[in-house]
Amino acid sequence: MKTTNYLDKSFGPVGSSAGIFLFAAGIFTTYISFYGLLLILIGGFLGFTSSCCTIDFERKRIKFSDNLFGFIKTGKWIVIDPGMKLGINESNIQWRAYSRGNRSIEIDDNDFRLILFDAEGYAIMPVQKADTLESARAKLEILIAKLQIKAIG
Repeated sequence: MKTTNYLDKSFGPVGSSAGIFLFAAGIFTTYISFYGLLLILIGGFLGFTSSCCTIDFERKRIKFSDNLFGFIKTGKWIVIDPGMKLGINESNIQWRAYSRGNRSIEIDDNDFRLILFDAEGYAIMPVQKADTLESARAKLEILIAKLQIKAIG
């Protein structure tokens, strides 16, 4: 059984919104000119590219990937060793964009991430995200039981 956990938009909320706008503008412009296909290509890349983590519980492997255009998955599988551990880290990401009037728009993205660590304690990749610490702990317990590894700390 495989599970896919979507993590973030690669270009943030502002870049994703701009990409969707370019994609829609490209659809309308294609009826007038072939340059609309270029807008569709750029908008599709900006608007729909995201990151995710896929876990294969049967084969005990995990893959962090970027979804180019929303459906082309890149990345390579990593086999989960018994020495690997899972832990919780708090993530505070702030997205900032500037308007033409030099005003900044800041969007805060605060959540908790389940991180896969190697045997020495170095972070390998984010596995899943949760809104609250309690839900992150519940998801951590479920993943530890399914993958048969230990929690860090």
